[in-house]
Amino acid sequence: MIIHYTNSPSSLVPAQLAGFFSDWPNPPSPARHLAILRASFAVWLAMDGDQCVGYINALSDGILTAYIPLLEVLPECRHRGIGTELVRRMVDTFRHFYAIDIVCDESVAPFYEAKGFSKCVGMIKRNTNAVN
Repeated sequence: MIIHYTNSPSSLVPAQLAGFFSDWPNPPSPARHLAILRASFAVWLAMDGDQCVGYINALSDGILTAYIPLLEVLPECRHRGIGTELVRRMVDTFRHFYAIDIVCDESVAPFYEAKGFSKCVGMIKRNTNAVN
């Protein structure tokens, strides 16, 4: 496996995004996933040949703050440093911003803490019945 990283989803097609959102109760389709990536303020993709094996995206005001809603590496590609490299690249993208925020499940908080993020109090509302 030779991974290369790109910050442009423009050449992706839905078939290259198969296998993501495996634990979600109502996951977006690969076509919807591609639309999410293309509408994001910033994106980094981990590519193994023509297959996307990991991605991270961010929403931002472009000036002060950025929010990272999604980071995922395909299950068979985890524990190889891909997620760490995606986070490193996204943090570097926003290195001059005041805040980079992430909301994550408790089980992955140690991953982000190891990358310099701090726990904080936050609130979320999720609609698992949303049309994806």
